[in-house]
Amino acid sequence: MARTRISKNSFSGGEVSPYLIGRGDLKAYENGMAQVRNLIIYPTGGLRRRAGLRHVDQAFGPSRLVAFEFNIDQIYLLVFSHLKMSVYRDGVKDVDIDTPWTEEQLPKLIWTQSADTLLVVHPDVSPRKITRTSHVDWSLTDWSFYEDEEVGHIFQPYYKFSEDNVTLQASATTGNVTLTASADVFVDGHIGTRVRLAKKEVEILSVTSPTQAEAEVKEKDGLVDTKATKDWEEQSFSAVHGWPVSVVFHQDRLVIGGTRDLPNRLWMSKSSDLFNFDLGEGLDDEAIEFAILSDQVNAIRALFSSKHLQVFTSGAEWMVSGDPLTPETIQLKRQTRVGSPIDRYVPPRNVDGATLFVSRDGQDLREFLYADVEQSYQSNDLAMLCKHIMNDPQDQDYDSYRRLFYMVMHDGTMGALSVYRAEKISAWSVLDTQGKFKNVCIVGQDAYVLVERNGTYLIEIFDDQLSTDAGLSGFDEDGGLVWSGLDHLNDQTVMLVADGAVLGEGQVSNGQIVLKRAVQNLEAGLAYTHVLEPLAPAPQLTGHASQGGRLRLVALTLRLKDTQALKLDVGRGPKDVPFKQFGPQGVLDSAPQLFTGDVTVRALGWRSNGIEKLWRIEQDTPLPFSVMSVVEEITANA
Repeated sequence: MARTRISKNSFSGGEVSPYLIGRGDLKAYENGMAQVRNLIIYPTGGLRRRAGLRHVDQAFGPSRLVAFEFNIDQIYLLVFSHLKMSVYRDGVKDVDIDTPWTEEQLPKLIWTQSADTLLVVHPDVSPRKITRTSHVDWSLTDWSFYEDEEVGHIFQPYYKFSEDNVTLQASATTGNVTLTASADVFVDGHIGTRVRLAKKEVEILSVTSPTQAEAEVKEKDGLVDTKATKDWEEQSFSAVHGWPVSVVFHQDRLVIGGTRDLPNRLWMSKSSDLFNFDLGEGLDDEAIEFAILSDQVNAIRALFSSKHLQVFTSGAEWMVSGDPLTPETIQLKRQTRVGSPIDRYVPPRNVDGATLFVSRDGQDLREFLYADVEQSYQSNDLAMLCKHIMNDPQDQDYDSYRRLFYMVMHDGTMGALSVYRAEKISAWSVLDTQGKFKNVCIVGQDAYVLVERNGTYLIEIFDDQLSTDAGLSGFDEDGGLVWSGLDHLNDQTVMLVADGAVLGEGQVSNGQIVLKRAVQNLEAGLAYTHVLEPLAPAPQLTGHASQGGRLRLVALTLRLKDTQALKLDVGRGPKDVPFKQFGPQGVLDSAPQLFTGDVTVRALGWRSNGIEKLWRIEQDTPLPFSVMSVVEEITANA
C-alpha cells in the first residue's frame, strides 16, 4: 500500500458546495474546503480566525447602517432606525435627529452623497437632504428644486398621468382659479402640488371633487387662456404618484430613477445644476428625461455611477452611455437579464472596476463588468460554486483595505468573500455569531455590523485585537477583580481572556464580572467557534482511477502562523494539540505565546465511505489561529 502526499498550499477555493463532491477535476475542488466557518481567507491563500466584534452601542431597534465620509479625518457612521438617525464618529455617538422613515421603510431606503450632503429617497416618503455643518450639527430638510421666482417656475419633472384625451380647463388666467377636468383626476393628495397647463404652472389649494380643484396661478404673466386643453401635466414626484425610488450623481448631474407610478423612468438634472430639471430646448447642458422601454416593465431598483451610468432593474441591467451625457449623445442599451431584488435595496458595490450586485432570486452575486472586446457588460456569478451559502442576501459592502466583501444573509449568517480579481481569487467563508447579523457597513477602514441578540439590536465593529463577540477590553495598572461596563451582556455567560491567557467562562451580573484573581488586561465577550473541514480527497489524487477504495490518513502536517491554540480531530474526537518550537540555542522552549511553524499529527483508522472527511478543526478558544498550508499523508487500499 503506497503512501500519497497531498499538499494544499492555498485555500483560495474557499468553502464550496457539497454538490461538488464528485468534481475533483476542478481547480476550486483542489483549493476548496468543505467548511470554512468564522475564518477569513487571505488573498495570498492562507486563512485565519476572524476578528472579534467590539461593542459600540445599542441601537434603537432594527436599523440601516450608512457610511458618511466628509474627508479623511471626518468619517461618520449613520444609523437609521424607526423615525431616528444616530450619528457616530470613531465609535462614539455625536447626536440623534428625528427622521420621517419608519422601521418598515428602512429596507428600501436609498442614499447618495455629495460633499457634506446626503440625499435620501424612499418611494413612499418625500425625498430628504441631510446636511452636516459640524460634528453635532446635522439638519434634515426636504429637497428644493430650483425655482425661478421672476417667472414663477419650479424646474422639477412633470408628467401627464391621465389618458391623453383628458382635458383641463382654468376658470381664469390669474389669481385663484377653478380647474375642471374632463375625467376623474383629483384626489386630496394633490393639495400643495403643482400642475402645468401649456407650460404655465398653478398650485392646487383644495380639491372639490374628482373633476374639480381650486388652484393659484404661479406664473407672473398668467396662464395662456381659459380654454380646455390636453396640454397639461402634474409634477412627477408627489404623494399621489410616488416619490423617487433611487438616486445617484453621475457626470455632474443628479440622476433619479423610478417612482411608484413611473417605475421605469429616468430623470437627469442640468449639468452642474443638480436640482434643475428644465428640459429647455435640448441643449447639451440641459436636463434629460426618458423611459426604459422593452418587452417588459423594468422597474428601476438601483443606479450606480461607474464607467457608464449603470441601471439595475427588476428584470435586466442597462447601460446609459454618452461622453459626455447630453440630450443628443445619450444612448440606452440593455446588457444582461438578471434582475435585482424588488422588496429591498442591496447596494451595488465596486470591486476592482466591477460592480457586484445581488440577483433578483437572491441566489447569485453577480459581477457586472465591462468587456472591451465585446463592448458590453457581462454578469458572471461569483457564487456559482457555493450556492448553499447564498440565503436571500439583505445587505452588502466591500472592505477594500482587507479585500473582503461582506454579504448579510436572511438567516443571520454573513458570507465573507476574499476577492482579488487580478489573481482570479474568489474565496468564500461563512461568519456567524451568537445572534443574527442584520446589516454591514464599511466606514473608512472599519467594518461595522448591526447584530440582533436576544431581541436587542447592537452596533459592533470588527476588531483585530479581540477574539470574542460583543466584546470589550480594559486595562487596570494595579490589577482588578471587578470589571464593569458589560450591561449589554447582562445575565449572559461570557468568555474571559486575561493577560493573554484564557480564564474560561464567567457570568455577567448587574453589568459586572467578578474574577477570582486580579488581572491587568481583561477581554470579555461572547464565544464564537471557527471550523475548518476539508473535502474528501479526489480519487485521482490517491492513486485510484475510480471511486470506491478505502482511505486512511497516516499523518497530517499543518503549517501554522502566529497561532496560540489548535484543537484537531483526526478520527478520534477533537483534541488540543500541543506545539513547541526551538529557541535560538536549539533548546526546546515551553509552549510559546505565538507559534509559527509546522505541526504533525499521526492518525489511525480507515475510511470506507469515500466522502468521509479525514480531519476537522473546530474550536471556540478565543486565541489567534492561522494556517498557511496543509499536507495529508494518505494510504489507499482498493
